[in-house]
Amino acid sequence: MKSIVYATSILLSLLLFGCNSEPTLQKYFVEHSEKKDFISLDVSSGVINVDKTKLSAEQKTALESFDKMNILVFKEDGKNTSEFEKESKEVAKLLKGKDYSELMKIGSGSDMASISFVGNEDDIDEFVLFAKKKDNGFGVVRILGNDMNPNNIINMISVLKDSQLNMEQLKPLQDLIKK
Repeated sequence: MKSIVYATSILLSLLLFGCNSEPTLQKYFVEHSEKKDFISLDVSSGVINVDKTKLSAEQKTALESFDKMNILVFKEDGKNTSEFEKESKEVAKLLKGKDYSELMKIGSGSDMASISFVGNEDDIDEFVLFAKKKDNGFGVVRILGNDMNPNNIINMISVLKDSQLNMEQLKPLQDLIKK
């Protein structure tokens, strides 16, 4: 009987301490994807239509390291300014957490953009682009992949410029921009 109580105690302890209740950007995406004023979009690597035979070795490596993008946009409409301020501060706070390293920041205050990453410089698991503009809203883009590095992102941008994007996956963002 003692062994059953002991085993149950250990199992409960593992469950309680194993669950991370700290806020994360991933949890933020999940919790806000269905909320009013937010648009959420997941984009697979299939959005990039490119002739792989015309890519350089670096571009191929960059494309292979890319897995998917999660996009979350808050559209500020003049009626939800306080919500915009609150939510954008929450995202900024998450990106200042111990898991994220800031690579670059442009601007400050209500008009700014930043690029952060998770991992180390040679093996990046996630890039995060965060941009906000007063009277417009903000957007957060999580670029997920394997063995990414800053050069991969630069090469990926060159691939995107030359590709035919599958606009069907980006339709929700197009609809937002038109409003």
